[in-house]
Amino acid sequence: MWWFQQGLSVLPVALVVWSAASFVFSYITAIVLHHVDPLVPYISDTGTIPPERCLFGIMLNISTFLGMATMYVRYKQVYALNPEKSKILKLNKIGLSLGLMSCFGLCIIANFQKSILYYIHVVGACLTFGVGAIYMLVQTVLSYLMQPEVHSKDIFWIRLTMLLWCCSSIVSMFVSSVVLYSGLYGTNLVQKLHWDPQENGYTAHIVSTVSEWSLAFSFLSFFLTYIRDFQKISLRAVVSLHGQTLYNTPRSFVTDEQTLLIAGSI
Repeated sequence: MWWFQQGLSVLPVALVVWSAASFVFSYITAIVLHHVDPLVPYISDTGTIPPERCLFGIMLNISTFLGMATMYVRYKQVYALNPEKSKILKLNKIGLSLGLMSCFGLCIIANFQKSILYYIHVVGACLTFGVGAIYMLVQTVLSYLMQPEVHSKDIFWIRLTMLLWCCSSIVSMFVSSVVLYSGLYGTNLVQKLHWDPQENGYTAHIVSTVSEWSLAFSFLSFFLTYIRDFQKISLRAVVSLHGQTLYNTPRSFVTDEQTLLIAGSI
């Protein structure tokens, strides 16, 4: 059995690989068609013009579902490992809620392009990476609280490193974006897809775009730390049938109600 076939480790692997592929394929398509500059464009700029916009949207929508599945499995795992620790269970529920909000933000990014509905796109980005950073913080705290009984200290330090990487990228991107869109370097920069290195604001633009790519990959790298954990968990679906037909039969006519339990690995 290969390592990615153990437990549900295929979920975080699929999430990271598919999401990274959605960025890379859209970037390559946009570069080949000369829609953006080759040197570190905004991720959103690579999904602005068809056909890469279509590719970007559909691939990120799939990433949304993979993210939701991964976060739900993580929630169930923490719950199963700490059934009597109320503090951990409460944080775990908060983490799931934050994770689902972050996934919803990713869905917004995928379907509301930057050049068309900019402010909605920004809301999606804030949900994805802002709320997502808080989700990473909660999971890091959970990792701290569960050591050393559940897992070693190493995984806590790795997740803390990913969190600090993410936060530093957010700060760098925020500061450079504020400088870039302050009005000192012109207006309507949102629609600008091509930059000349001699232009004013080019340095701030590059810092902002590099920070965005760094943020995206720090976010994805955090889910790589789930692989080892997910190798030790599997979920089973249980289906209960309350009757032999699907008709709305009056309860008095039901003579032999059966419950059939079907368990199969997901």
